[in-house]
Amino acid sequence: MHIKKLLFPVLFTSALALAENSVGLNINNEDFELLASVNLNVLADYSSSTTYMMHAGYLNSDGDSLTSFGVSGESSLQGIEGLTVGLGAKLVFADDFAALPLMAKAAYRLPFSDAIPPTSLMASFAYAPSVLTFSDGDSYSEFRGEADMEVIPKFHVFAGYRNIKTDYEDVDRTFNNSFYGGMKLSF
Repeated sequence: MHIKKLLFPVLFTSALALAENSVGLNINNEDFELLASVNLNVLADYSSSTTYMMHAGYLNSDGDSLTSFGVSGESSLQGIEGLTVGLGAKLVFADDFAALPLMAKAAYRLPFSDAIPPTSLMASFAYAPSVLTFSDGDSYSEFRGEADMEVIPKFHVFAGYRNIKTDYEDVDRTFNNSFYGGMKLSF
């Protein structure tokens, strides 16, 4: 049983050491969230206009926790310089709740001059209807909006808002609805 608990973190940490990745932390007065992303193209030595990413996250909100693992494909949108869009899916786990939401993401790097650090805006949405929700769950939805600035090379600060709803068969619940701030290291 202990091997299963250690297997994914060991594999994920190994992947982090070898690829273009990011690790982040965001907090507010009641919550903290750990996030990590791995660029799968680098791991597979694959060159394409689409970047394939693996994501993991852990959110502790008011004593409850939500864990997620996902994959996505991201690509620059032709015709709009600085806009990247992504599609994917992730597994989400909470107490007596599991879901497989589909997700969409858009990030826009603002066209500032070189005198201003790289700044971007991001929005993402994930949704799982009842057919993709398991255990005692009935549906899952998540919305995020974020502003990010690379203050020094590879080090980002960001502020955002998230709304996560875990609707159960017998009760609808807003798991988290909050603003947050954080930092992220890319390597």
